[in-house]
Amino acid sequence: MSAMRIAITGSAGLIGTALVRSLRDGGPSRAEGSGGGHEVVRLVRRQPRAADEVAWDPVRQHVDAAGIAGCEAVVHLAAAGVGDRYWTPAYRKEVWDSRVLGTAAIAEAVASLDTPPRVLVSASGVGFYGDTGDRLTDESAPPGEGFMADLCQAWEEAAAPAQEAGIRTVFTRSAPVIARKGGAWGRRLFPIFKFGLGGRLGDGRQYWSLIALDDEVAAIRHILDTEELSGPVNCTIPEQLTNREVTAAMGRVLHRPTAFAVPAPVLRFTLREFAEDILASKRVVPAKLLKTGFSFAYPTVESALRAALR
Repeated sequence: MSAMRIAITGSAGLIGTALVRSLRDGGPSRAEGSGGGHEVVRLVRRQPRAADEVAWDPVRQHVDAAGIAGCEAVVHLAAAGVGDRYWTPAYRKEVWDSRVLGTAAIAEAVASLDTPPRVLVSASGVGFYGDTGDRLTDESAPPGEGFMADLCQAWEEAAAPAQEAGIRTVFTRSAPVIARKGGAWGRRLFPIFKFGLGGRLGDGRQYWSLIALDDEVAAIRHILDTEELSGPVNCTIPEQLTNREVTAAMGRVLHRPTAFAVPAPVLRFTLREFAEDILASKRVVPAKLLKTGFSFAYPTVESALRAALR
């Protein structure tokens, strides 16, 4: 990929920070000839304080379109974290609006440009599929049921203005990202397991789709490089393990016991609706990434865990 001007929302988040660093300085892009040196424009929800910052307000659905003019690609990652806070009705609305209103604002802004970007990469999640049970699920599967499935469907539909404008639009249906700092793993799971308090959630038989941070960033860059990719792209590692098996891998990597378990009723009481997403099975495979030649640096859960802790 030759050097491009790329706009990014959510650049201060876990994935955004790593992606900005990779695009500017080189890093986990595995396509031949794809290094760093890209110009990155960061969309911020405050008054811009640097030359590379452009203002936007997802709630008011305002984007400084002039600031992203000339960008050949836009990567939209900004959204309120689903596991960051207790799910009150107000936070549930914030989770929804941050995705749907924000995506609509970005899609309308890029569609309005005289010279729109060639590609819009817009975040989504494996929650789109609902509870997959034991079924291997690729990008051809229909949406599932439940709040997260409804949210992901509305999130993707909000990008319609970009698609209608002829912009190649890709939805990264990402699994939870394994990272040492940030995200659910860095803030919650790793500390709990390090203290020897980790264990399965519910009966532990639900599948957990996951991905290493390095591979998530590399997948986004692969999508930017690969013209044939459009629509949904699952960003998950190829190996599919149950929560019980992931728990055992955490114990091996951290050399800690994993005897504790959190019963499903306790999760539902403490996490409300978010508990259903944790207890639901997500056996999602990255069919499109593999078909287009993407190579995972960490294709197993254990290798992703070890990479995060290195």
